[in-house]
Amino acid sequence: MEEPTKTEKQFRNALAQCREVFGKKLHDYGASWRILRPSSLTDQLFIKAMRIRTLEVKHQSLVGEGILPEFLALVNYGLVGLIQLERGYADSTDITPAEALDLYDHHAEQTLQLMLRKNHDYGEAWRGMRVSSYTDFILTKLQRVKEIEDLDGVTIVSEGIASNYQDIINYAVFGIIKLSEQAH
Repeated sequence: MEEPTKTEKQFRNALAQCREVFGKKLHDYGASWRILRPSSLTDQLFIKAMRIRTLEVKHQSLVGEGILPEFLALVNYGLVGLIQLERGYADSTDITPAEALDLYDHHAEQTLQLMLRKNHDYGEAWRGMRVSSYTDFILTKLQRVKEIEDLDGVTIVSEGIASNYQDIINYAVFGIIKLSEQAH
């Protein structure tokens, strides 16, 4: 078996941080997010991305939380989005925390594998980018998702909502990696 690359190790570490937060929230709230319809989930992702952009521009947080927790939230809500696309939304919490974690792990691994394929083809270009560019790309992807939702999913050339969610997750993980490197 091939040895994991530095990027894969960093990516898995960032996903582990996100999963830890996700697991703690599952303990506290259960899978309450199962009631979120796609448009509400997209708006939640938008709120998180806009907060990052605002903090990047203003360089000040009045609620005391920085950018890193918002990137973690983007990963988690993006994975929730993939789960919701697969299963549809529910009127109540209809899965156990263990089932939610299994679904989370499945979609996280699929998203990691996509990143590895793209990273191969793009030659680690993300390492030369600014964190603020990840934020802008995430906001662009969210605008695209909103447009697709407004078209009831009927598109001509779009990759679709799931692909955009995976790209959002990947850019957010890159943000986590970059911010972690800057902190050390």
